[in-house]
Amino acid sequence: MTALLFMLFLGTVCGAILSIASKVFYVYEDPRIAIIEGLTAGANCGGCGYTGCAAASEAVVNGEAPPSVCIVAGAEAATGIAAVMGLDPGTAEPILSQNECLGGNRADDKYHYMGVTSCRAMAALYGGKRVCSIGCIGFGDCIDACKFDAIALGPNGYPEVDESKCVGCGACREVCPKNIIKIRTMSERLLSFNQVDAALAPCRQTCPAEIDIPRYIQQIKNGDYTGAVSTIRERNPLLLSCGRVCPHPCEDKCRRGIEDEPVSINQLKRFVADYEMDSGKRLPIPCAPDTGKKVAIIGGGPAGLSCAFFLRRLGHSVTIFEMMPKLGGMIRYGIPEYRLPKEVLEWEIEGILKLGIEAKTNVKFGYDFDLGSLIASGYDAIFLGIGAWKDYSLRIEGEDLEGCHTGIDFLTKFSTTQQGDSNLIIPIGKKCAVIGGGNTAIDCVRTLIRLGAEEVSIVYRRTRNEMPANLVEIEAAEHEGVKFNFLAAPNKVIGDEDGKVTGLEYLKMELGEPDASGRRRPVPVEGSETALDIDMLVTAIGQGPDVSFKENGKRMAELVTTRWDTIDSANPETLQTNIPYIFTGGDSATGASLVVEGIGGGRRAARSIHQYLACRPVEPVPNSLFKENIEGTLFDSVDDIIKQKRAEMPELPVEERIKTFDEADLVLQEEDSLRESSRCMNCCRICYNKDKNAA
Repeated sequence: MTALLFMLFLGTVCGAILSIASKVFYVYEDPRIAIIEGLTAGANCGGCGYTGCAAASEAVVNGEAPPSVCIVAGAEAATGIAAVMGLDPGTAEPILSQNECLGGNRADDKYHYMGVTSCRAMAALYGGKRVCSIGCIGFGDCIDACKFDAIALGPNGYPEVDESKCVGCGACREVCPKNIIKIRTMSERLLSFNQVDAALAPCRQTCPAEIDIPRYIQQIKNGDYTGAVSTIRERNPLLLSCGRVCPHPCEDKCRRGIEDEPVSINQLKRFVADYEMDSGKRLPIPCAPDTGKKVAIIGGGPAGLSCAFFLRRLGHSVTIFEMMPKLGGMIRYGIPEYRLPKEVLEWEIEGILKLGIEAKTNVKFGYDFDLGSLIASGYDAIFLGIGAWKDYSLRIEGEDLEGCHTGIDFLTKFSTTQQGDSNLIIPIGKKCAVIGGGNTAIDCVRTLIRLGAEEVSIVYRRTRNEMPANLVEIEAAEHEGVKFNFLAAPNKVIGDEDGKVTGLEYLKMELGEPDASGRRRPVPVEGSETALDIDMLVTAIGQGPDVSFKENGKRMAELVTTRWDTIDSANPETLQTNIPYIFTGGDSATGASLVVEGIGGGRRAARSIHQYLACRPVEPVPNSLFKENIEGTLFDSVDDIIKQKRAEMPELPVEERIKTFDEADLVLQEEDSLRESSRCMNCCRICYNKDKNAA
């Protein structure tokens, strides 16, 4: 009995102690942790960065990890986890591995190692066997590290990733001693820019939009046209327009052009861009989950459309405000129909807006709305892509006579009339002269030819070699009958008693020493005044941004602009103005420039705006290449090249095209595109496909 009573007393004491302890040392576990753990793969692989599925589940509940934390279970698990957490999973952003090195066996060997069969061991001994300092060594440490059989050593001696098997665990990246394998989400790929230490072909280094040119040409060669479209669109949302109007500076750095003719890079871009449009269906364009942030895009030209496209894909809500009746900016109103048909542009812009971008037209910044109304409407950031719509004047006597026009004003008025946006009728003279040597001047003379002018001349103060217009456009104008008056500087416009233009007096020039642009400065010849008989004059000597909106509001007046009226940014790589939430890009930042420059600037600004909206420092890309070329990648000679004729661009016959505004330059046929794509040497930094090896 004593023992029984003692045990009863002891049990009562222990129960009381445990009861008190349970209250004092109570540990609550959120029941959602167990539910989320049940939705994961249960592999405890650690690929997500946490010690196991339980730790990852706890991180989700604590808000430290997204619903897509599990890299093995995939989008289905992310959707289930998001439902438990009461979140919208949005569009899943899978993390994928990408190998940037395309050299492999093409790179010569610098050293021969005896008995070393590991990339990491080789890299520790003088950097590895390859001559290329950043290239793949080729022993496949990354392949051994992958537990999902997603990487294999390709026939060219570098690893190839199977995206259908890749889970983005990062094991391959961790073991690669050359850092050529990147693990990125879609958003990270969209915001990737050229870096000094990257594996970049010279053409890709030179492209203002930084398109992976060798990759999309290789995809065309393999018949993967949809893949080529996706590759281009990862950097350039206006591939149809660029395929028609880009002066392709990338081709100037094509290595094949050193010994042969450069590859027709731009024509191949147009081929796959037209392939998508002509297929009758649009390729899907994924967007990241909504962030809840709002961005206002002022200006619907190439820079504004590009910035809006990338911001929307990054998950932000975007609204475009455009002063003209339709979006497109200078590529709609400044580029004639025969170069870029409006139905093609409409199709391209429609695809961008279908991502969920709102557009408001016929509203001008500083007049119909201002900075205060945007801030009051809840916009978190603003992009100023106002373009360069203000024509420069000659500042000579008589340029305001009847029959005198400025280039952009003339092209815009004609375009709005042609598109039915106005009933304005522009009287066309019989003898017309256009002053200038750029693309706008060429567009004006070729338009005047099509409008029925009997005689059209260009007056340019330098020679043909110094003309900044695209060479192909200059040659087309020559073929169409345009006359060129070189080394001629306008002196005054002559008019009759009714105030109508009847002639242009110019001074003959001779070239002196080079000026700041590198071109020889024209010097007038004394007593060389010459008169040109005309009844219509168009001045196309350049244009700049209209910054009259600065007059509206105290805050807007603080915006810093340059003496050329371009919007100043402290760093041309971030494009952030002195007002932190305002960014710029395109012609409004650089002055009148290439369409592809505006597209690249729009994407660069989107990166900075994305940083700003995420409350991160707005900083340039580390080790940024930014309009430079990597030293040692531009050769003086290229070995083992068998010359092959470059594909000729098909075009309408001259006698036919000067009577119509139908598209003059046509698209390559599939057979010609495949043949042209085979001319590409698939260059990396210092290696390329040699013709003898390819054969």
